[in-house]
Amino acid sequence: MDELAIIQRAQQGDLDAFNQLVLTYQSLAFNVAFRILSDRAEADDATQTAFISAFTKIDHFQGGSFRAWLMRIVTNACYDELRRKKRRPTVELEPTDPESGEEFDSPSWLADDSVSPEEAAELTELDQAVQHCLENLPEDFRVVAVMVDIQGMDYQDVCEIVGTPLGTIKSRVSRARQRLQQCLQQFQELLPLKFRFQSNKVI
Repeated sequence: MDELAIIQRAQQGDLDAFNQLVLTYQSLAFNVAFRILSDRAEADDATQTAFISAFTKIDHFQGGSFRAWLMRIVTNACYDELRRKKRRPTVELEPTDPESGEEFDSPSWLADDSVSPEEAAELTELDQAVQHCLENLPEDFRVVAVMVDIQGMDYQDVCEIVGTPLGTIKSRVSRARQRLQQCLQQFQELLPLKFRFQSNKVI
């Protein structure tokens, strides 16, 4: 059954149909939330909040890209979480373990099924370096960098998700890439040639 039919069933109150949408998008939603929030527990909470919100608002979906519509809800949930963190800053008692039992997708530009165990370890370290640099970006830059360069979304979808004009999105992506490039120079030894920057764009 195609996605539109599943959405229509969900809009009619079919919980099983909505659960199919959850299964389809939960990985993407969590990955986006994790990259923005840099905390697994917070990403879990934001993802759960987003799906609850999507369920209550699914009648408002009027066509177009359901993924973009859902990712806008996820992004808003992340912004809410970031605002809560600013109001109630906490001290991290233990460092976040990027190799914990929960899995999340690596950026597409890091994925390579043919890598050796040694190369895989290097890519894990590189992925951690990328996440560190993402954390240091302003929120608006981080969000578009995650969507465009990590999740591979097109600019038009990002415009719809963020609710910002195309020119602004392109400007934020460009500036985010410049800042990421500068930050990642601290981790030069982790950057194999094929992962280095060329013309301010992540390869």
